[in-house]
This record gives sequence, structure tokens and C-alpha cells, in this order.
Amino acid sequence: MSLNLEEKKAVVAEVSEQVAKAQAIVLAEYRGIEVGDMTKLRVQARNSGVYLRVLKNTLVRRAVDGTPFSGLAGNMVGPLVFGISADPVAAAKVLNDFAKSNEKFVIKAGAMPNQVMDASGVKALASMPSREELLAKLLGTMQAPIAKFVRTLNEVPTSFVRGLASVRDQKQAA
Repeated sequence: MSLNLEEKKAVVAEVSEQVAKAQAIVLAEYRGIEVGDMTKLRVQARNSGVYLRVLKNTLVRRAVDGTPFSGLAGNMVGPLVFGISADPVAAAKVLNDFAKSNEKFVIKAGAMPNQVMDASGVKALASMPSREELLAKLLGTMQAPIAKFVRTLNEVPTSFVRGLASVRDQKQAA
């Protein structure tokens, strides 16, 4: 079913809005994927905050024209699913994980602002820790010196109490 001009403009506007907020876009070919598997992918994408749609390549080319993702237009060939996310790693992770379990699902390319990546670049991006994991590591690193300082301060009264207890034990034994 083809779209009329107004519907096409609406789709381009919707995709342009997503691209404006995006930090990463991933393209994957979905030939031969069953509907049930595609539904699972959509659920995973929605849970990860990834905008995932099957769109006409010409409409997406218009949406990315003039944006930092315009270099990706040359890779838009064939039936593609587009994963767009504000988290630079989320789209790559979701689509790469799905590609591991479905051999017919092939990642074609990806892009971050002003940088186009091939399939191996997308896989490398997917292997990076997510923003939440990096923040947790940073917090742990920042918290470690404070925790060690508190343990050191706590050791002074603890050793004093141990010394008193050993003196008490010696007096009781004598």
C-alpha cells in the first residue's frame, strides 16, 4: 500500500524528529525474518528506548539530509529496518544481540553524528558498556577512596578497644 503525499510528509517529519534527538542510527536487513521474531525485536527495542521502524529508504534519506547522519544515505539499499536511539550504544546492542540469534538478520551499517560505521564498527559499538554501566563504574571509583578513608578512621578506635580487651584478658588470667 503506497502512501499519499501528506502521509509521506508526516513520516519524514516523524523520522526527522527522532534523528534530531539521535546519537546513533543502525541499519539492518531483515529479509526472511518471521513476524514473531520481528515482534520480539520490536519489544526489546521499545524496552531499551530504541525507535525501530521499517521505512522506505527514500523517506529516511530525506529525513537525514542536512543532519550529521547524512553520510548514511549511501548505505540505504534494500529492505532495511532502522534503529534510532538517543543512547549511542542502545540501538547497536539491541540489533546486534538480535542478529546473533537470527542469522537472516544482517546489520548493514550504522552512524554516530558525523561518523559512518560499517557492520564491524556497529558490533564494536555494541560491545561497549551502556551509559548506566559506565555511571555505575564511575560512582564506584569515586566512592572507593572515601570508603577506604572511613575504614582507616574506624581502625583507630577498634585497635584501641582490642588493646583494652587484651589487657583485661591478661589481668583476668593472672
